Amino acid sequence: MKNKLAIIIMAAGKGTRMNTELPKVLHKLNNKTLIEHVIDKTLKINPEKLLVVVGYKSELVKKQLNNYDIEYATQSEQLGTGHAIMQCQNNLNDFDGDTLILSGDVPLITVETLSDLYKKHIECKSKGTVLSATLKNPKGYGRIVRHGNSFISIIEEKDANEEQKKINEINTGIYIFNNQILFSNINKINNRNNQSEYYLPDVLPVMLKNKHQITVCKTSNELEIKGINTIEQLYDLEK
Repeated sequence: MKNKLAIIIMAAGKGTRMNTELPKVLHKLNNKTLIEHVIDKTLKINPEKLLVVVGYKSELVKKQLNNYDIEYATQSEQLGTGHAIMQCQNNLNDFDGDTLILSGDVPLITVETLSDLYKKHIECKSKGTVLSATLKNPKGYGRIVRHGNSFISIIEEKDANEEQKKINEINTGIYIFNNQILFSNINKINNRNNQSEYYLPDVLPVMLKNKHQITVCKTSNELEIKGINTIEQLYDLEK
């Protein structure tokens, strides 16, 4: 039986560090919006459903994506990545398959990496699979915390202690989950952290506690996982 795949692209944020009024995902890289780069890559792995989470100036995002067959979920308040996924529950409640989650600001992600991640998720019979990377300078990224080789959790930079900040294996913010298990656990996370946000990675330890298999898949191409947070980063990629 063919595995069914849904895709969620998170695109609700303003991107305050861009210092413009335009939603971050609508900035252009090589004459194409960031989110369209991401959508066009994800469509090549043939999802059954494509869902975009909108929020800030959602009408502009929807207008730009008018030619795509997309469902939308609305995150009116930006209370974290976990909160963004909570808004998708009604759209995906009955979906029996896996769900790939990524942000709309990673335009260099490759079809090959997404396909490899999905393949590993299936082969490992995983219920949650995280794409990681090893960076010389991991500052700003959530760190992959392990005990030996076993995954324990992901700790955000702002919540990490000095020892955890030395970890150079980072969370890229790209995941695949068993859809039913994701949505039966996502409401168990809390916002007791330095950002007072609901972090999507916090669902992973909840799943582990319930004896669900979690897998980490590492990419060696650190350029493709770079998100765009400033106009300067956008210009750097266009060089």
